Amino acid sequence: MTDPLSPEFVSETTEGHGIRVFVAEDEAIIRLDIVETLSSMGFEVVGQSARGDDAETQIRELVPDVAILDIKMPGRTGIEVARSLTNDLVCAVVILSAFSQRGLVEEAIDAGVLAYLIKPFQRNEISVQIGVARARHQQMKHLADEVDSLHQRLSDRVLLDRAKGVLIDNHGLGEAEAMRFVQKRAMDQRRAVRDVASDILDGSLEP
Repeated sequence: MTDPLSPEFVSETTEGHGIRVFVAEDEAIIRLDIVETLSSMGFEVVGQSARGDDAETQIRELVPDVAILDIKMPGRTGIEVARSLTNDLVCAVVILSAFSQRGLVEEAIDAGVLAYLIKPFQRNEISVQIGVARARHQQMKHLADEVDSLHQRLSDRVLLDRAKGVLIDNHGLGEAEAMRFVQKRAMDQRRAVRDVASDILDGSLEP
């Protein structure tokens, strides 16, 4: 299985091809330069802002593929916005900073950001860092899905065990017989085992 952060994977994600990008930078000249560069590379710039608070509002509404955030902006810092977006897995994030702000870059990494651009940056660096950011975002979404799936399986297991307990204690079934009863009802009714277990627990289904 390919590591989402490997160079091979990132290299496949660096072309624009309509990837939707939001740009937040309080210096208008720099913001315009980024927007023009992205557009010339095939990226679709879906929005831009000079303030962190406004940027987050727009990003949550537009849900771009990638948000490029200046590390220091009025209203709310890029780090604060990045932490909020990465926590909610809204989109991939690239932090933009000046060379003198390397300490803040480390703070951004602590906030969950692995992709950043140091001003002044080269044209090819934008596509590379967007590729890194998207790979990181996809990896985090995959991990979140795995955690959700694990929680659901654990929840289903607890529900099933409780339903079996009701069948054993209240209806005199053996453990294997109780399990077969639940499975057969789920199969016959084409329902999930957890739904059958819920019916047993609320008393609407009995042997």
